[in-house]
Amino acid sequence: MNLPDLPPLNDAGGRPRWDPREHVCVRALSLDGEVVGRNLVELFSLAEEAADVDGDTPGEKIAVVEFLLALCYASGVHPTSVQEWQQWVEEAHPLAEVASWLAGQPAGEWDLFHPTRPLGQNAQLAEFLAEHGTGPAQLVIEHAGDYNQFADHHHLEHPDPLPAAKAFRAMLTQHVFGLSGRARISGKATLGAAVTNLATGRLGGRIRVLAVGRTLGDTLRLNLMPAPDESRVLNLTWTQGPITRRGFQAKPPARPVQGYADLHSYLGRSVLMRPKAGLDGDRAVVDRVLIGAGELLDLDAELHLQDAVMSVTRSGEKKPLWPSVTRDLWREAHALYAAVEEESGGLYARLAKLPRQKSADRHPVDLLAVGLLSNKTTPIGWVTSVFPFAPGLAPVLYQASLRGSQVAEHVARSLDRAAYAAWEIMYANPKPADKKAQIARFDARGEQWKATEEPFHTLLLDVADGAMVTDCMPGYVEWLVQTAREFLGKRLDSLPKNGQGLKARAAALRRFTSELTSPRAPADLTGFKDGEA
Repeated sequence: MNLPDLPPLNDAGGRPRWDPREHVCVRALSLDGEVVGRNLVELFSLAEEAADVDGDTPGEKIAVVEFLLALCYASGVHPTSVQEWQQWVEEAHPLAEVASWLAGQPAGEWDLFHPTRPLGQNAQLAEFLAEHGTGPAQLVIEHAGDYNQFADHHHLEHPDPLPAAKAFRAMLTQHVFGLSGRARISGKATLGAAVTNLATGRLGGRIRVLAVGRTLGDTLRLNLMPAPDESRVLNLTWTQGPITRRGFQAKPPARPVQGYADLHSYLGRSVLMRPKAGLDGDRAVVDRVLIGAGELLDLDAELHLQDAVMSVTRSGEKKPLWPSVTRDLWREAHALYAAVEEESGGLYARLAKLPRQKSADRHPVDLLAVGLLSNKTTPIGWVTSVFPFAPGLAPVLYQASLRGSQVAEHVARSLDRAAYAAWEIMYANPKPADKKAQIARFDARGEQWKATEEPFHTLLLDVADGAMVTDCMPGYVEWLVQTAREFLGKRLDSLPKNGQGLKARAAALRRFTSELTSPRAPADLTGFKDGEA
């Protein structure tokens, strides 16, 4: 959707000047569901009148909230203790002071196209932009691919310009979600060999969990980490400020984080954009971009990964939950609720302290989980899922998600065994190389997993809104079993209507039923016999 924007202010030389405090930079959703364009000052002054911020992608939404959190810390508007955080959340502490602080900041420091201190960018790249820059598609993760190849049908040399607001949001997304790889910029001909070595962004290799409230103000308050000694260091541009930036002759050691404003605004890429006036001179656009390596942060897990859900790899390594090609994000719901129930630290320990709202007609918080799925250096797409949360109900939500996941896993396992039973009869003397494809002919797990997500979320929503787990599980289980039988039946319809085919069909259905109620089955499935509850 194209949102109205103010004409860009120009300097004496006619250069476009675009300031996100003055110009529409973000889409916000009103409490009535209307999409409204907002600048940064309006976002904070009207934070209680907006339900959320919107983004072209889930990652862009996260990146915008990250920047808004940085502004809260930089302006000094943040809780200093867990007790104060809880008070802020329960009493909806106003955030209008951030708007006042923003409005009083020097204009030149917030200009996206300033010649020497461009907002969020590295002016050191200026002399190389004309020769080494590319079309602005490189700025957008979904278009840039591995920064060298085609992706999403956008060629990196394509000159189609980006509106300033979109370029601003894409830059924020690059800073936090950019993937590792090699940049197109030449190190020898520019700032140094290491400028081509792109590191994974702070959120690029893990799942970011955001607590989302009923208003934008609620969301920001929920995610503000208590900071008794905040340094208020905001990364507005690469070449100015109190932080000594890295060089590019070699890869430097990661630098320490200097407070939460620094953390949420760090410059994960060296970026420079070339502006020009849009059509009829009524809107600033970006027509050329140059991207190189950015900052490296030395993150403290306890302080700087407070939203991370820790998981253990097959090799025994403990690391934040990561995006997976083979396992949908919603299947990890029990890990999020377990983090709250166990008060495992950070965000989850604070959420566990919130009192239960007995009069609430629906759950007041959602846990939004977002990650960037990639194949090495190339992005594949965003993975996202929303998990309802109600203070005081973490134990029952954990039980619902765990039991729901266990049933879904066992139903899928039963479908796998059923496919194998049909294969054994239909392919008596198979070639080893053909076995996988032959079994896949009867395997209905893919359809089942896709169909399970919606009822699983419905189960969690019902429990978060006050329903009993024991009352919800029978209907959920019955739906899963019946649906799995239907999907299996459709897979088996490809069997020939002869004696061998009928025998394979009967064997697959028997195996499915016997696996459902085997000794390994979860307790919620033990009441099923021959497909009946």
